[in-house]
Amino acid sequence: MTAQAAQTLLFLLTMLLAGMVLSNLVEEKGNKIIEILAAAIPMESVFFGKLFAMLAVSFVGIAVWGLAGLGVVLVAGSAVPDLPAPAVGWPVFLALGVAYFAMAYLLLGSLFLAIGSMATTVREVQTLSMPVTMMQLMVFFLASYAMTQPGSIVEVFALVFPFSSPFAMLARAAQEPTLWTHIAAMAWQGICVVAFVRFGAKLFRTRVMKSGSGGMQKAKRRLFGRWRSVPA
Repeated sequence: MTAQAAQTLLFLLTMLLAGMVLSNLVEEKGNKIIEILAAAIPMESVFFGKLFAMLAVSFVGIAVWGLAGLGVVLVAGSAVPDLPAPAVGWPVFLALGVAYFAMAYLLLGSLFLAIGSMATTVREVQTLSMPVTMMQLMVFFLASYAMTQPGSIVEVFALVFPFSSPFAMLARAAQEPTLWTHIAAMAWQGICVVAFVRFGAKLFRTRVMKSGSGGMQKAKRRLFGRWRSVPA
């Protein structure tokens, strides 16, 4: 029960909040701000900055919702069902929940950044993000099924596959007390985030900035031209 509740909450928070990365990128592409940023600093730095900034905003929202939910629980009292204690203990489990939310957000956000690099309008964003949304549902179902099949090939695949790994590992924390596997899983998820961000940045330079055909040089000339036009 604890593992299933944690997976469901993690899935809902990730799907509700990760979409902000995509809409923010498309808005900046529309008003050309992203080109100015790309001309001033490496595109990978821009993408990493966006991911971690939006993650921080999401944590603020979760904190507000969490306090509101805590108030409801205190008012409801015994009407709220008690969940069994996780195998790693509640303090460690909550810390792992925060960490796995961050990793799930960064993984999905990095994928949304790659999609945003290919989209130019809101309609294109909706068209391209639909397969990702369906994939996330399949990932959630995979992690939920793997939770009921400990030690099977399905569980191993869910633990290794980057997008299902946070969900499967959080469920594992509720069922098994081993901690070193979580360190290894987070390291693997971090490597995947870096790889996806680099791929998205390369795709953005190729399709939007048109590296190699003068697009980046035009953005730099636009940026430096604005600096020169500022009166001393």
